[in-house]
Amino acid sequence: MPPAVFNPIGTTALITGASSGLGAGYAHELARRGADLVLTARRRELLEDLAAELAEKYGTLATVIPLDLARPGAVGELVADLETRQITVGTLVNNAGFGTYGTVLGSDPTREAQQVTLNVQALTALTHALLPGLISTARTSKGSAALVNLASTASFQPVPLMAVYAATKAYVLSYTEALWYETRATGLKVTAICPGPVSTEFFAVAGRSASSLRGMLTVDNVMRTSFAALDRASTPPHAVSGRRNALLAGIGGRLPHRVVVTVAGHLNRTTG
Repeated sequence: MPPAVFNPIGTTALITGASSGLGAGYAHELARRGADLVLTARRRELLEDLAAELAEKYGTLATVIPLDLARPGAVGELVADLETRQITVGTLVNNAGFGTYGTVLGSDPTREAQQVTLNVQALTALTHALLPGLISTARTSKGSAALVNLASTASFQPVPLMAVYAATKAYVLSYTEALWYETRATGLKVTAICPGPVSTEFFAVAGRSASSLRGMLTVDNVMRTSFAALDRASTPPHAVSGRRNALLAGIGGRLPHRVVVTVAGHLNRTTG
C-alpha cells in the first residue's frame, strides 16, 4: 500500500517556539501543505515577520500570539485566547524548549526550574488541553491531524553537564510514546522527533559552543525526518533525525548503563 500522506489542508496547526529555527521550519512545511497556523513564542517581531512571509509565499493565514510559555499561567492564557478566537487546533507542534550547559552544582536553580516548566510542564498542559480537538480533527478527516513533540537524542540516556535538559527530553519521549499508544485507534498521528545537534540558536541560549560538535544537522534535515514519519501509514512513536544519531541511540540501549553515562559525560565535556 502507498504511504498515507499527512494532509493538514483546511486545518489549523499551532507551533510553539515558532519564531526561528525548527519552529520556523515546521511553520513553512505546514503552510506549504495547506494548513493555517497559530504561531507562538516570546518575540513578537520575529513572529510577525514570519507570518507575513508565510502569507506572501503560501497564502497562509497565520495568527500571532506572543507568549513566554515558561511563565506561570501562560498555557491557560493561550488556550483561552484560542477559545475566544474560536480556533480548533488540528495539529500541535510542541517545539518550545531550551537547554543549559554546566554542572548541577554550578547551575542557576531558577533557570533550571524554568527549563523544567517549559520543556515538561507547558508541553504536558498544552497537549492535555488541545488533545480533544486534535482527535476530533483526526476522526473528521483521515490523515489531517498530528501531535509532534520535540524530544532529542539526549532522550535516550542521561547527559552529564546537561542533566536537566536530558531528563526533560527523556520525559518528552516517554510521554509521547505513551500517547501514541493511547490514541492509536483515533487516526491522530503522534510522534516524538529526536534530533541530535541542530544548527539553530539552541547552543547560544544554552551557553555552550557548538564549533566542535560533529554531524551538525540542519533545520531541513529535521523537517525531512519529521514529515517522512508523518507521511507513513503507521506513524512511528518516535523518529531519530540523522543516520549516525539513530545508530548511536540504538547502540546505547544495548550497552551497560554505567558505560553509556560515562561516555556521554566524556563526549559532552570534550565538546562543550
